[in-house]
Amino acid sequence: MTEPLSRSQFLSLHLVETLAAVLPVRDENGQPKTLVYGGVERHMITSQARRRAERVHARNRANAGRGALGGRSMGVRTREWALLAGRELESAHGWNREHAVAVVRAVMEGCGLKFGDPQKKTVANLTKVLVFAPSDTAVRIAAHIAAHEAAVEEWYAEYAEALARAEAAKKARRAASRKKTDGTETEAPAEDSASGSTTPPPLPKATRDAVLLALAPRDAVDIALYGRFLAEIPDSPNVDGAVQTGHAFTVHESEQIEDFYAAADDAKLDRKRNALNFLDAADDAGAGMTGYQSLISGTFYRHAVLDRVQLRTNLRVAGMTEEEADQTAVEAEREFVNAFVEAFPEAKKNSTASTGSLPVLVLAFEGERPYNYASAFQRPVDEVAEGPAGPVAVSRLLRHHIFVSDRREDLRAAKLLTYDPEIDSLLAELRLPASVETVTRAEELTS
Repeated sequence: MTEPLSRSQFLSLHLVETLAAVLPVRDENGQPKTLVYGGVERHMITSQARRRAERVHARNRANAGRGALGGRSMGVRTREWALLAGRELESAHGWNREHAVAVVRAVMEGCGLKFGDPQKKTVANLTKVLVFAPSDTAVRIAAHIAAHEAAVEEWYAEYAEALARAEAAKKARRAASRKKTDGTETEAPAEDSASGSTTPPPLPKATRDAVLLALAPRDAVDIALYGRFLAEIPDSPNVDGAVQTGHAFTVHESEQIEDFYAAADDAKLDRKRNALNFLDAADDAGAGMTGYQSLISGTFYRHAVLDRVQLRTNLRVAGMTEEEADQTAVEAEREFVNAFVEAFPEAKKNSTASTGSLPVLVLAFEGERPYNYASAFQRPVDEVAEGPAGPVAVSRLLRHHIFVSDRREDLRAAKLLTYDPEIDSLLAELRLPASVETVTRAEELTS
């Protein structure tokens, strides 16, 4: 049953988590990302890394028919839409793959999207930017092209000829410029107007409209949640996301280690194991490969906000009725909260088991504005003087929230979730006010 929007506009989520020997995000040099706050350097897990982990977590659950959004339409962010639509034309409509990809690329270029250098095979058919669109975008584009094959092929032939003429004219100008520099030619050859225009013909309106509709956010719930920006096509709608995400940072000064590792060469070890004499065994001494990796440990604070009004607006703009938008928004909120608690960036997951982490504490509450409690940790936790950072951070966060709640009338009842038995005992000792409720499931964090 649909829940009316009688609650506050913003749902604020605050989380404390402890991580040991991980590297969930790195800078361009492969080093942990950091920021300076409270006069000391802190480790940081960027909002981009967190948002992607949460978005993919929710999408995978929905596509598998699990969770509050099970079976709902979701999006895919990729540069490979031309390749995906080309494969769909090949598999579902019997086209030659190479020709199909070339046609789809041309059609998408005709809509305004830019692609990589055609002379470089690795990027020739990839859009310059990531395009966040509903997962059935490639199927829709392929279906339209196949249904209007004659018209699209006629346009593509003219388009390809115009591009070829433009390329020939460019080469002629370059050659003339070189000759002029050498002093053997003073004027560039005149362009042969009889050979035709070098300006590509406009894409037929029906095809352009079909592609724009395929690329439009439509009913993809994760686009409504996290938003998208596509500047290359002015008449393709952008979406202001309903989720605001802060960078996670350690509540104490950053600490990291440079972990030296030695990787074994299996074949070399097998030869050594079966060596017939001492010299053969000595030749195979030593590791197969060595190196260093940076690892971090710490207790992190992270924060996110859901704008319920913006979420419903995005869903209504996507074409949903008010009732359907309300129902979908309730489901999306539940899945967003689940992803905030459960999801984790997957970098180095196999060598650090980082994705198995569970939060020490989650605090959720409603308000008429977003609330960021980063200031609770401006003074870095001193574990020598104050004790382990986890319990100290929990105490600071809750004290900060209770203090703010006494001064802000819009703050509604808060809910707490912990996966740490020591923190559970601490919550019992803190004598929390009646406005703060402890729950045992992530889905209970939102009504």
